[in-house]
This record gives sequence, structure tokens and C-alpha cells, in this order.
Amino acid sequence: MPIDMTPSQALGLWHAVTLELVRQDRRDLTLRQLSILLEIYLVPPPHTVRGLAATLGVTKPVITRALDTMGEQGLVSRVRDERDRRNVVIRRTVEGALFLERLSDLVIASGRSLAPWKTP
Repeated sequence: MPIDMTPSQALGLWHAVTLELVRQDRRDLTLRQLSILLEIYLVPPPHTVRGLAATLGVTKPVITRALDTMGEQGLVSRVRDERDRRNVVIRRTVEGALFLERLSDLVIASGRSLAPWKTP
């Protein structure tokens, strides 16, 4: 069901979610890192550095730096592609899935608390 929001309401929702994320989670992901993480978890695999760079319109080093940070935080892992050793395959982790589950809970809760369209 589509939700009708004004630009101000949409930004208010984004503000509420990001504010709560900062309060609850000390990872402090950049917008780019969060975009990469969502791409990895919401779009079916496989994911490669080359593919993510093309999808996001950035260079491979940009993706690599973001993956370094997210890997240190346990949100993703990387392995060499056994079929083509030149490729690095990005894998989901349990910690990454749990992080995004908490994020989706924040989005839902924030949407409910801010929504003038909510129904009982």
C-alpha cells in the first residue's frame, strides 16, 4: 500500500530513523556504506566489488574502503571467487543481517510514531 507523505514528513522520518540509529548503534556508517550494505542484503547475490562499483557509480577503491570498514564491523565478508580468482565476492553475515533487521525495526517504529496517516 503506497504511503502519501509530504517532503517534510519524509525528511522527518529519515531524521528520526538516523537519529535513533546513532543513539542505538555505535557503528556510525556513512550514507555510502549504508547504501552498499543495503544493496548487498536487498539484491540477490552474488555481489562483487566490480559489480557494486558499477551499480553505485563509484570506483572500485571506494567500494573497497567501504567494505574494509564494514568487514571490520562484521557486517560483510569477502572471499575470492573460486571460478575467477580476479573477482572478490561479497558475502552477507549474521551480524549484518541483525543490524539491518534492527534498522528496519527503527524505520517501522519511526514511521508509526510520525505518521499522521496511521490507523488504529
